[in-house]
Amino acid sequence: ASPGDPVSRLVAQDAHPDLMVIDRTDSEGKVRREILVEEVRRLNEFFSKSPASAPYRVAIVDAADDLNRNAANALLKTLEEPPTRGVILLVCHAPGRLIRTIRSRCRTLKLAPLPEAAVADFVSHRTDANPESALRLARMSGGAPGRAWALLSEGALEMDDAARALLNGLPELDRTLALSLTERFRGGEGARSFALLTERLAARVHDLVLRRAEEGIGGLDAWAEAWSALDRLPREVEALNLDRGDALFTALADLRAAART
Repeated sequence: ASPGDPVSRLVAQDAHPDLMVIDRTDSEGKVRREILVEEVRRLNEFFSKSPASAPYRVAIVDAADDLNRNAANALLKTLEEPPTRGVILLVCHAPGRLIRTIRSRCRTLKLAPLPEAAVADFVSHRTDANPESALRLARMSGGAPGRAWALLSEGALEMDDAARALLNGLPELDRTLALSLTERFRGGEGARSFALLTERLAARVHDLVLRRAEEGIGGLDAWAEAWSALDRLPREVEALNLDRGDALFTALADLRAAART
């Protein structure tokens, strides 16, 4: 759809009367850890009204993976009595984690990843990213154009450069770089920066393990364990309320040990 279309403008401004998006963002723009039941209960009022300007009223839950137990049960009640002239789209990255009763009441629409070139072209036409940066973002996104676009605004390229520099310096540690990164981990936005850095470190370690395996180089167990720890680190840090800076240095210590094998 053209960005200049009246409907596109209303959607972009979160002002379309027949569209509701439920996610982890609160009214002040802060990102919560999960979607709360109060947010899901808004669906009842939304669907109690007839469409204002469109054939249907549409609600998007992004993502259903983030629903807490009470929110999931509240959504189930809405699905059990589906609204007339209403559509509910549940974005879900891990359908197996949804409660069975929700899955049984939904149709599945699988979205296949787009080719890297198509994602890079999408980013290039909507941002000032150069072709090389657009292709890097496409590879990071796993074929998801929206994610590639979001990664650019979140500073993923800078975090990827930092991850590459840290790994290239192993087994020595660039403490100055590491300390500068920990300064970005503070506050609510710091959680996303921390997750981005660990994600980029994990991705680069994953590629390194594959190359070493193809070349018959040993020491794969230590690298595989380091990758596994990086992959689960953001979830553990948030769940246990750990210090992100300390967690990063612990992960880097594991990587240094793997580099010495």
